[in-house]
Amino acid sequence: MALKEGLRPRKRIFWLILLALGLLGLLLLNWLPEVRHLEVFIPMGVCPSATMLLLRDNFTGVLRPWARPEVLTCTSWGAPIIWDGTFNPVIAQKKARQQNLTIGLTVFAVGRYLEKYLARFLESAEQHFMVGQRVVYYVFTERPAAVPRVALGPGRQLRVEHVVRERRWQDVSMARMRTLHEALGGRLGREAHFVFCMDVDQHFSSAFGPEALAESVAQLHAWHYHWPRWLLPFERDSRSAAALAQGEGDFYYHAALFGGSVATLRGLTGHCARAQEQDRARGLEARWHDESHLNKFFWLHKPAKVLSPEFCWSPEIGRRAEIHCPRLLSAPKEYAILRD
Repeated sequence: MALKEGLRPRKRIFWLILLALGLLGLLLLNWLPEVRHLEVFIPMGVCPSATMLLLRDNFTGVLRPWARPEVLTCTSWGAPIIWDGTFNPVIAQKKARQQNLTIGLTVFAVGRYLEKYLARFLESAEQHFMVGQRVVYYVFTERPAAVPRVALGPGRQLRVEHVVRERRWQDVSMARMRTLHEALGGRLGREAHFVFCMDVDQHFSSAFGPEALAESVAQLHAWHYHWPRWLLPFERDSRSAAALAQGEGDFYYHAALFGGSVATLRGLTGHCARAQEQDRARGLEARWHDESHLNKFFWLHKPAKVLSPEFCWSPEIGRRAEIHCPRLLSAPKEYAILRD
């Protein structure tokens, strides 16, 4: 009995030291770029051979996960993680055309984000996003008259929707779930079969095609895809509707890109909007705002497809051997001049 009592303080000290080391590692990864290069040595895991043989969907046919042995190409629930080389883009294009799809792309351009980013976002989308498919762009802004004129290809349309500008940038971010939910229940939901929701402060750099389509699509966060689960920045305040307990959460997903069918996105945006209202009523705000609630949704409702960091990459991270073909590149963050 005395031995057990003596071991308890030691066990408590051990866990405190482990927690301290984890927090120190998190700070180093965030603030020291040189240290970030070491995270490439953290293994991502391996897709079981039995699962590899079953990976396929309606837009890519049979996938080739074995083509990328250096990265994780499937989830524990059997969804594919799409990397360059694991799919045949020609087959994906053909399958999408056979289904006669219209694909929506939504983007919010509010305040100074409109002048700084929107033109390049749309122009690069015309070059790379779902080329050869029918596309409808939905731009949400408080200044419809300021939306730049962009030459659109055949079968591609641009809709501009007026939104009220929120007082704080955090509210701009969080209000989009409610706005998207309403749009998906209206004209956007009637026009498109599948929809992608993206941030405006990024641009397309190479082909972003039907290989990304699925009933629900989540994006691996480029800054966190190597991190162990216990270090991921999930909301941990148990009072928040976005909270995930220790041991919960699969990957950390980026709110700069998510998508899926109209029905699934209606469910996702409705969930996030309601959860944010619950937090607001309690005087709470999730750590990473709508992204925290997005991660909670994907923990409860597993995505049918996960996109690798190649689909939404940050050049600030630097070169990575596993990033073969970046498709969407984020712009440098200039919060001091963009958020007022």
